[in-house]
Amino acid sequence: MLDAAEQAALARRAHLREAFDDLVAASTNANVDDEHDPEGATIAFERSQLDAHLRRVQAGLEELDAARVRLAEGRYGRCERCGRQIPIARLDARPTARTCVSCRSR
Repeated sequence: MLDAAEQAALARRAHLREAFDDLVAASTNANVDDEHDPEGATIAFERSQLDAHLRRVQAGLEELDAARVRLAEGRYGRCERCGRQIPIARLDARPTARTCVSCRSR
């Protein structure tokens, strides 16, 4: 599960970085007044959106690293609050889960 989630996140990060680089390259040589374009979003807004997505993907990769540490230490799949086993369905849906559903909902 962790490997599949990591591969998906790495692919997403590569795609977002490419889109970000393309946006920057396209706007570097363009002489457009995107702040006053009534037809679309500003380049600054699009850049901000891509940056936010990149930060979320990076945070997800860091959570995967932390899950791998828990796995190596024998703590993976145990709730960090109550110590009970996290249901496999929760781990299937969210491989980086640190808490069981009961503790998460509190």
